[in-house]
Amino acid sequence: MKILLVSTQDYIHHPVPSRHHYIFEDLAQRHEVHVAHFHVSREISRPTRLIVEEATQFPLKSPLLHYTLNTPYHFYIFNKIIREGNFDVIVAANVLAGTAVIRAAKKYNVPVVFDLKDWFPDSAAAYFKNRILQEMVRVSVWAITRHNLSNSDKITTVSPSLVERLSGFGFAADLITNGVDTDLFKPINGGATRKKLGIDSDDFVIGFSGSIERWYAIDEMIRALPALIKYHPETKLLIVGGSLFTDYQQELMTLTDDLGVSEYVIFTGTKPYHELPRYIACMDACTIPLSPPHWGNIALPNKFFEYSACGKPIVMRPMPDVEKTGGPHLRVYCTQDEYIGHIKKLMQNPVTYSVDLENNSWKEKSRQFEAILQSII
Repeated sequence: MKILLVSTQDYIHHPVPSRHHYIFEDLAQRHEVHVAHFHVSREISRPTRLIVEEATQFPLKSPLLHYTLNTPYHFYIFNKIIREGNFDVIVAANVLAGTAVIRAAKKYNVPVVFDLKDWFPDSAAAYFKNRILQEMVRVSVWAITRHNLSNSDKITTVSPSLVERLSGFGFAADLITNGVDTDLFKPINGGATRKKLGIDSDDFVIGFSGSIERWYAIDEMIRALPALIKYHPETKLLIVGGSLFTDYQQELMTLTDDLGVSEYVIFTGTKPYHELPRYIACMDACTIPLSPPHWGNIALPNKFFEYSACGKPIVMRPMPDVEKTGGPHLRVYCTQDEYIGHIKKLMQNPVTYSVDLENNSWKEKSRQFEAILQSII
């Protein structure tokens, strides 16, 4: 197959790989895969098997400005790429650029799969603090997303609950959940990395790995630290990741100073993806503090699979699809007191697990996506 991918992010420079990186790098070993490049991030270029198609006229760092101001160019460039490319299938996942590529695909009779990898109206609105602006973004993004879904030949998405939500809007979607690189993420000894980070062997480490953005209530974890430190003075909070488009990480650093707990919190910044398992290995409890409740209702995040593959207990906000996937390593909290209670119990009885995730490997997800692409050609 000859495939064109129009992803949700800067495929080449974004520091955090998405499901598209895992699935389509694997597909590129068997098929010719092209990817549109939106030059939003300023990180080091990642190696790729995909053939890169430049789709940026104005390389702006703000996602809102980037995709908005490049929209006319996207209509032009995708029409050109598809007219000349002789593609068998298009995989679209972007909101505004998705509209442009779907229009071109329809013009040249190329089938389109739209991969809805999260609930775009809420994820786009989450970058803004002003509630009026949030609602304007939410309504606008849903209108565009609905148009894209209506004009696609097939829809894929990441969680059973999101399949149900789409069904409520009259859209049928195939489920391909997120996954994990089971060759990379597995239980390992974190002693050397703990030592490098200045973490003592008897410290209890609460950990978070991922993008430091406001849809994760990391500030609440920091506010819980004084009570946990009083209970167990050898407590550390390890935050692995960085903020890409907001000042949330700086707000968290200021909060640690205000609460007098900065010596108990370690911010590593963004780390190369292949190094994440050794940082997760340092953690005695891994967290998924997902903030907006409407996200929790449809979330099945990568970090659930990554933490699980590393054998770690997970303390998380309610996420029905994660809970359905299940496992004895899950601990769910709704309130700050419940969060503190789960951490205290793990302090009393540290534990690790063996979780079989072979059916959730990225290679298996790639095979599932390949079958869907072949079915519509």
